[in-house]
Amino acid sequence: QVQLVESGGGLVQAGDSLRLSCAASGRAFSYYYVAWFRQTPGKEREFVSTISWNDDSTYYADSVKGRFTISRANAKNMVYLQMNSLKPEDTALYYCAASRSLVTTVDSYPYWGQGTQVTVSS
Repeated sequence: QVQLVESGGGLVQAGDSLRLSCAASGRAFSYYYVAWFRQTPGKEREFVSTISWNDDSTYYADSVKGRFTISRANAKNMVYLQMNSLKPEDTALYYCAASRSLVTTVDSYPYWGQGTQVTVSS
């Protein structure tokens, strides 16, 4: 069992940066793959980025590639999402999720946090 808590969201202007944090508790967290997803009202939850358990592999949605960076600190049970050059279309509720597999589909992640809101004004 893994529990996840996101933080770091807020209201920023276009072009600003934010760093989201995902704090995990539970056994063997360091062996889970962790991803960030986001969702806006009326739309499906979409994949943003994921990172392998040993930090060797990272993947990004095309919409955030080059602007967002995912990282993790297993000793601290933390995963981060550094978001630079934010755009109004990045506005969403951001979730972190954990899985035993390196996948990008919502249904493949059994563990989810409650989300943190990111709002980017133009």
